[in-house]
Order: sequence, then structure tokens, then C-alpha cells
Amino acid sequence: MLSQWLHAGNIQCHKRAENWQQAITWSAEPLLKEGVITPDYVQAVIAQHKKLGPYYVLAPGLAMPHTRPEDGAKGMGLSLLKLEQGVPFGSTDFDPVTTIIMLAAPDSHSHINMISALAELFSCDEDLKKLHQANLVEDIQEIISRY
Repeated sequence: MLSQWLHAGNIQCHKRAENWQQAITWSAEPLLKEGVITPDYVQAVIAQHKKLGPYYVLAPGLAMPHTRPEDGAKGMGLSLLKLEQGVPFGSTDFDPVTTIIMLAAPDSHSHINMISALAELFSCDEDLKKLHQANLVEDIQEIISRY
């Protein structure tokens, strides 16, 4: 299920990002290329972060940036950015972040199955640990393929 959204073209691995803004921008690139989101969506995520803080940092090392559909989500999609070196997002409990999964949905209900599959992955400590340790697209795909 997850592999239909998180395929090789939507997974990136980088050594490090300069800051959380660069990590957000990089994580959005595959969704921008596919036309799933507009540049406004990325700017809205950054603006929301500045206004509300890192509300989308969900667990140690894991962020799922997203914003409202009307901010530029044209379709449903996920992208994953894996950083070898974590970057601080301003989350006192969960920094540094090494795994960024950008989520986009055109409405408030069509992404329920996608969120359920992600929740399954996030609830498996062993696979989440493997995801945080993986630095190759192929290794990440192998983990994703189980969900």
C-alpha cells in the first residue's frame, strides 16, 4: 500500500541539510515534480512551522510536514527524505530529525488509507529503527514494501 506513494522516485537520501527549511524544501521536490503540490504548499508548511512550531515532528527523528489542502495540495501523495545527519526542527523532545515524510492530500478524507498505512509503520519499533538507520533508497523501499 505505502509503496504506491513512496516509490523510488519519491524517496531521497542526503548526507545532511543546512536547516529544517532546506529539509522541508528537499522533501517537497518529488511532489512538486509530480504536480501533487504547488510551491505555495511548501511555503505554507514553512509559514505554519514559524507560527505554530514543529507540530508535525511526531516521534524521535521523525517529521511528517503537511498543511491544509487549500494551501496548494492538488492531489494525494507522499515523499520521503532521509538524512544521514539529523537536523534540528525545534522539537525539544524529538530533535534531531533524520526522516522527513511529506504528506499532501486534496481534502480531509481521501488520505485515510495512506495515514493508516503510515501509522502501521510508525507503530513497528523495529521497522522504524531500520528506517532511521537506512541511507539507501533500496533499503528504504524494502521497509516500505511491508506496509
